[in-house]
Amino acid sequence: MKTMDETTKKTLTDLLNRPLSIGGKTVANRLWLAPMAGLGHVAYREVLNSYGGCGLTFTEMCSAKGVPTEKPSVSPMFRWREEELDHLVCQIFGATPEEMAPAARRIEDEGFFGVDINMGCSVSGIVKRNAGAALLKNPDAALAAVKSVRKAVSIPVFVKFRTGWTPDVGPAVKLARQFEAEGVDCLVFHPRVAPDKRTKPPIIDHIRAITEAVSIPVFGNGDIVTPEDCLNMLETTGCAGVSVGRMAIARPWLFAEWTTGYTPTETCFRDYAFQLADTLDQYFEPVRALKRFKLFTIYFAANFTYGHSLQSKFLGAKNMDDIRNVIRNHIKTDMRLTKRPNMNIYSI
Repeated sequence: MKTMDETTKKTLTDLLNRPLSIGGKTVANRLWLAPMAGLGHVAYREVLNSYGGCGLTFTEMCSAKGVPTEKPSVSPMFRWREEELDHLVCQIFGATPEEMAPAARRIEDEGFFGVDINMGCSVSGIVKRNAGAALLKNPDAALAAVKSVRKAVSIPVFVKFRTGWTPDVGPAVKLARQFEAEGVDCLVFHPRVAPDKRTKPPIIDHIRAITEAVSIPVFGNGDIVTPEDCLNMLETTGCAGVSVGRMAIARPWLFAEWTTGYTPTETCFRDYAFQLADTLDQYFEPVRALKRFKLFTIYFAANFTYGHSLQSKFLGAKNMDDIRNVIRNHIKTDMRLTKRPNMNIYSI
């Protein structure tokens, strides 16, 4: 596996390892896991934490309406390990203050580092509920949600949002300023329009526009694959840090690699796949464990030149034993890797 240039490595490591204060709490570094539906679950986060190097992790999207009465022992999304709470942010989606405030209070009571309001998801089922990216169409509703959460809790409040529903970054800049005025402690910004399912490159200059508009930390997000991508985002936009999504699923050791100098082993991909399979079995019943492993394979297989073939083998598995057989028989140390993932798989 090709290592990054030593100069780039040192510059990036120095930038990422600067401590950061968020709402009066200190975060060790500036490389964070992005919240991802179906992917950022408790099993994956346990595997990720075994490598280290990640400043903050985020849960999957949790329904604000359900959080106040959710049972973590059975909930697939509102679930965590006690030892991760001091660096874990719970992301919620909802449409009204009446939904958001009680959810935020439950999150604070459970001991999470912070609460994150989702204003970026444009999946139809979320948008139809006037939640997620739909809030960007209705700034008054977005601000009402923020106000209710800020009033309800003393822990850090985050907002994850996109450019909006048109390419003009002006409304997002205005919202960012309003979020800061209402007491939001940190913004995570994905510079794409809401309807875009990652078919076009993110507009990095929009991150700079948001960063320059506010005094609170802004984290950039979108298509960070290599350490060079990460350094470019930091240096080009002036953002406080970087939030990594799909590439963190493909290669969870990248946090340790970019912040601590960790070197992946020759068997890292095989070991990772086995570890995730075992951890999914630990936390989820068989059908859900299998479904979540198959979702993971979209990003895992994109690591390899012939990833389509590997993914098809995983998708044909009928149970987790079949999954382990595919890992055992088809993930080899001499498989040809791609520096950038195969986007035909990765953009699904």
